[in-house]
Amino acid sequence: MIQSICVAGAGTMGRGIALSAALASFKVILFDTNTSVIEIAKAAIQKDIDQLVQRGKVNTEIASTLFLGINFTTTISDCKADLIIEAIIEQMDAKVALFSSLSAINSDNCIFASNTSSLSITALQKNIMVPERVAGLHFFNPAHIMKLVEVVKGEETSDQVIASLLEVCASLKKTSVVCIDAPGFIVNRVARPYYLEAMRMLEQGIVSFEDIDKIMEASGFKMGPFRLMDLIGMDINLAVSTSVYEAFNKEPRFEPSPVQIDKVNKGELGRKTGKGFYNYSG
Repeated sequence: MIQSICVAGAGTMGRGIALSAALASFKVILFDTNTSVIEIAKAAIQKDIDQLVQRGKVNTEIASTLFLGINFTTTISDCKADLIIEAIIEQMDAKVALFSSLSAINSDNCIFASNTSSLSITALQKNIMVPERVAGLHFFNPAHIMKLVEVVKGEETSDQVIASLLEVCASLKKTSVVCIDAPGFIVNRVARPYYLEAMRMLEQGIVSFEDIDKIMEASGFKMGPFRLMDLIGMDINLAVSTSVYEAFNKEPRFEPSPVQIDKVNKGELGRKTGKGFYNYSG
């Protein structure tokens, strides 16, 4: 039974996952090698907790214990838990190195889950000494609010690991879906046309990005494609599109848009940089 969760990587996704785990009363460790990232994560998590109180999602008594329930650390030897969830950069070598280091200090029952949105779980586990204990656990931003989690089964992932991860998702009060490892998993593959067709229409001068968002949101979508790309991060969204495009042997329907490539080259990554398709600095 999983009682403790270590989240490796204290960026936007990592800290959201850590807060989700704390809300579900797991023992939580949030690890990052960068001290400044840890400090930013502390401030962001406290802000998120305050917002949950303001919205009536948690009471002040629970809120006071949430922050104290997370062990923030920059020391990798502290990363001992029943479940390790990595949320670091989308580079296979970095993820392999991290899991290899953590498998050396954890028990034989420890499960290793990657929050990757674009890399192959099967390819990842082939480079780990305990491939049967490696799976995907793909959360969506903001992780402490969004309900969906994709539980990704690689070729060597054991059925027991999948069952344990489904139990964790239930404890986190998430809607979980098991998918076999495939490019883009489920959501990111289905969502490619949502982004790419919208950008093609923009490229062709058919309509403005504001009007595309306006009509999609009026149709029932919580966010139009451009507002959503700004929230996710242009660099992350482009990386997923590129990964799916390459995985499908450069199938034209998955080809990344020059519009988005230009945004990334300019550093206009969305909310996190103050500008994407929309301006957030004002």
